[in-house]
Amino acid sequence: MTVQELPGAAAYRPTPPPAWKPITDPAPLLPDPEPYRVLGTDAVADVDPELLLRLHAELVRGRRYNAQATALTKQGRLAVYPSSTGQEACEIAAALVLEERDWLFPSYRDTLAAVARGLDPVEALTLLRGDRHTGYDPREHRIAPLCTPLATQLPHAVGLAHAARLKGDDVVALAMVGDGGTSEGDFHEALNFAAVWKAPVVFFVQNNGFAISVPLAKQTAAPSLAHKAVGYGMPGRLVDGNDAAAVHQVLSEAVARARRGEGPTLVEAVTYRMEAHTNADDATRYRVDSEVEAWKAHDPVRLLERELTGRGLLDDEGIARAKEAAERMAAALRDRMNADPELSPMDLFTHVYAEQTGQLREQAAALRAELDAEQDHDEHGAEAGR
Repeated sequence: MTVQELPGAAAYRPTPPPAWKPITDPAPLLPDPEPYRVLGTDAVADVDPELLLRLHAELVRGRRYNAQATALTKQGRLAVYPSSTGQEACEIAAALVLEERDWLFPSYRDTLAAVARGLDPVEALTLLRGDRHTGYDPREHRIAPLCTPLATQLPHAVGLAHAARLKGDDVVALAMVGDGGTSEGDFHEALNFAAVWKAPVVFFVQNNGFAISVPLAKQTAAPSLAHKAVGYGMPGRLVDGNDAAAVHQVLSEAVARARRGEGPTLVEAVTYRMEAHTNADDATRYRVDSEVEAWKAHDPVRLLERELTGRGLLDDEGIARAKEAAERMAAALRDRMNADPELSPMDLFTHVYAEQTGQLREQAAALRAELDAEQDHDEHGAEAGR
């Protein structure tokens, strides 16, 4: 017997409570049909020239950082490096829009964003070198550990932002993720919680065309990734990810909105990964060279230099100065990475729990005994050889 067949069922037609449909007009949440642009449009006249010049200097430094880190993998100084060449505008803008009190939640490809936020370039590579789980104190820098599992940093960002708001702290979390990460369950859970709680979070998707070798069209049938925002009740913004000024403006507006208590925003930056997924990837197996060449015409460094030189804000001497500063950074990074780190096996137990468990103490004691025995053996062997 169905509900409708029960006695008195015809009279029992309750009206759903108001919470059944909390949002009735999705139109304000929908992104624009085309990515938002600033460079080459009338909107660029409203951008502070000093900001444009700073963006340019950081882009040039970031491009050189990517090149140097990639070279270090070929020299055996890094285990792996996921280059963000071609995506520097996204990386730099994400770092510059945050206040010191805010938090950045990067993925494994976002080392450049961490460095632009002020992290030591060597510490940003420590995880990828295989020395430690992470090479810096997240609380000191307000940068969460570089996240290798896809999208798991997004719920963490929501939790931190929600907790900060409950404490009355004026903090915004900016969580970065690639287009591949939007296919993970963590992405959907994070967006849903953030929207329901109105958590001060900005979700920043760098759509670089491929989840390793899987093109976006094989991940989603949505008009854009930014359109997914409306399903969770937050605004979606679509921006040209190679236009540094546009990315900075859109992210700034999203951060300001979150800080005002108006909830999260999903920003999709349309960009392109110019190099392979990592040094272990062969990109020629899933894309053609002509596609890469076409995107080189939309290179973020070239776009900004063209704008600045065209407006008389940058000349050849200024470009040379930016490149020289980038070379000095690369040389220092190269020298420091060529020095072998001093690591202690006992550090394995240092950051597992705030207070070590009995089992960990036993394991640490056993390892210490083995290390001491090995040292004694080496010392006695050296004495016997004299």
